[in-house]
Amino acid sequence: MLLHFADANKNFNESFFIIFGVPFDGTSSYRHGSKFAPDEIRKASYNLESYVMEHKISLSELPIHDMGDIGTLDEFGNVEDVIDTVYSTMQSILPNKFPIMIGGEHSITIGAAKALKKLNAGIIFIDAHGDFRDEYLGNKYSHACTARRAYDILNGKIISIGVRSASQEEVEDAKDLNYEWIDSYEFQRLGWKRTIKKAMEILDVQKVYLSIDIDGIDPAYAPGTGTPEFFGLSPMDVKNIINFLAPNLIGADITEVCPPYDNGNTSILAARLVQEIIAAKWNTMEDKFK
Repeated sequence: MLLHFADANKNFNESFFIIFGVPFDGTSSYRHGSKFAPDEIRKASYNLESYVMEHKISLSELPIHDMGDIGTLDEFGNVEDVIDTVYSTMQSILPNKFPIMIGGEHSITIGAAKALKKLNAGIIFIDAHGDFRDEYLGNKYSHACTARRAYDILNGKIISIGVRSASQEEVEDAKDLNYEWIDSYEFQRLGWKRTIKKAMEILDVQKVYLSIDIDGIDPAYAPGTGTPEFFGLSPMDVKNIINFLAPNLIGADITEVCPPYDNGNTSILAARLVQEIIAAKWNTMEDKFK
């Protein structure tokens, strides 16, 4: 029996929110194990209430479907094949439904970027790392290159929030390409609201895809991740950002949860963020999906 996210009980055709997993960590460069995250996040979701208190809504009443994983641990080959599979899956969901992808390593977001290109949409990354390398260990599609590939695909319509680790090469390339990120230190000075307003002004788009690398959140809250970095955002910061962006959101993902290094907190945080994305988006929709 396939495991599904809690309350994702509707079929594809009658659902607006479409969850799917991508159990892949083939380019991970430090801790491996994010390929186990989709089902661990699903398992954790059953320990959360269906009723999302702030938004005064029960997820059991919403049109949510979990497609399961779009491949298995044994089926996935190289990262380019995975990205192509994500791309084709996203195309089958957008623009009429709302995809929520759970990884897996962050390279999978490159597939989402390819699907967003024709929609004139941008990506906001929450991430501890620049991920702006042109290649890493000879691979242009490494999880360390996610923002750079998305920048190329979307003609610069991306921005990262919470960065606190980047190579000198990434910093220099970002400057040369006029690519801005809002690092964790500026985030702390500005606060979440001024930060996200600044990000939206820089992006200058109406349609936004939110990509949450769980390591963007401080490891005090999310220890189970592949490459932890201190001085990060809090879960409440991310929740506030989700609420602010909800009217503009057209999809989202959560990546880099690494269950072998988790104490349970990280998977359940990821599950709760999925709930928050769904509830916040639904409550901003004037024309409900029917």
